[in-house]
Amino acid sequence: MTNLLRKHLEDQPLNYGHGKISAFIAISFGLLACLTAFCFLFPNLLTMPELRSVYNPLLIKVLLFSGIGVGFIAGLCSVFRNPNRLWGLSGIFLNTCAALLASGQIEGSPYEARNVYAGLDYFILTLLVLALVFIPMERMFAKYQQQKILRKGWVTDLKYFMFSHLGIQLLAFFTIIPAQVLFNQWINPRLHQLVSSQPLALQFLEILLVVDFFSYWIHRSMHKVPRLWRIHAVHHSSLQMDWLASSRVHVAELILNRFVGYIPLLFLGFSPAATYAYLIFISFHAIFIHANVRFRFPYLRWMIATPEFHHWHHSSEDEALDKNFAAFLPIYDVIFKTAHMPAHLPQRYGTTPSTKVPEGFVDQLIYPFKKRKKKKAAP
Repeated sequence: MTNLLRKHLEDQPLNYGHGKISAFIAISFGLLACLTAFCFLFPNLLTMPELRSVYNPLLIKVLLFSGIGVGFIAGLCSVFRNPNRLWGLSGIFLNTCAALLASGQIEGSPYEARNVYAGLDYFILTLLVLALVFIPMERMFAKYQQQKILRKGWVTDLKYFMFSHLGIQLLAFFTIIPAQVLFNQWINPRLHQLVSSQPLALQFLEILLVVDFFSYWIHRSMHKVPRLWRIHAVHHSSLQMDWLASSRVHVAELILNRFVGYIPLLFLGFSPAATYAYLIFISFHAIFIHANVRFRFPYLRWMIATPEFHHWHHSSEDEALDKNFAAFLPIYDVIFKTAHMPAHLPQRYGTTPSTKVPEGFVDQLIYPFKKRKKKKAAP
């Protein structure tokens, strides 16, 4: 792909008309179908052991070929509607390749366990589920009706989404293992037994209270400490908010947040069931509060972080700067006097002019570590 085409995909929204959306559908379905087929051709390397055991091969094959059919038809529509037939033909080619790859028997039999795997199936499943939930939601209840589904910067955010989900094992290596090594010496078995024996609902609430307190101060520090702000500014560089914008998180921030989040979980010894329930819930909630939806929640918004609450945090308007740091419980912002939720909704997002984050996935990964050019003093 040429630099010009890459820049166009990175910077520009994908407009409706002339078969462009059907081409996108064809290529997307073709790519996902090819990746799914590869998962079952090389399960030892590409799939997660936790997920492999629950797959229904027949159901997956039906869904896979249904998706290939939709992608192939979308590719044909694009060929007839788009003067540039390359995109539609690319979609047809990808779906044909996926059909050939998946034409063999998809087996559900046990396979050799590996300590290293890519987790490609986890990426595919989460992307599909979240897209099916949030894209219709944002179309029906859009805060900004004129904002496109494939808005400016969507390719960059998709790369972040892929990186964070394919790298789940690598992230665990840099977060869970160091936290366990550092805090094993302070773990109290009696405290663990006392905490883990509580009802799951109570443990879940305690995790929210404890972890969100840590998250509040880490998040606030990232806005106040210049070196940390350069890392966190990547997340704030999105000029439009939607469910995919939540994925734009620098890898250094991702590791720091997860490492700090695991500390109270390991130290207090919450049960695995309560911990998993919290991780699933907070992951879905983090995506929801970035979504392009107009929900206001008049009474609930002071108890639980809502899209309105978090959109103000992302606003670059003067009144919103350094406000609403809590990930889930706004009470911490109320206590520490950083809460901000006026009657009107924010209209402008992104960083302030003093912070210029480059566009593009690779440039943003490098940005926090590049030396800043010092301004020359006026003579």
